[in-house]
Amino acid sequence: RDELEERYQRLLQEYEGKDVPRPDTWGGYVLKPHTFEFWQGRPSRLHDRIRYRKDGDFWHVDRLSP
Repeated sequence: RDELEERYQRLLQEYEGKDVPRPDTWGGYVLKPHTFEFWQGRPSRLHDRIRYRKDGDFWHVDRLSP
């Protein structure tokens, strides 16, 4: 972890105020979710379900029933 943190700090300094270069073949997607849900299953099937809903610039967090 220390090595990762050190490299991150070096790169922050190296690219401060600059665009980080990307390969010419760089592609990707921009995801703009309005709602998403995380859940963790349990043997009892009483899963933990947490939903995030976007409302303007804010996210609402709700616990859902299994």
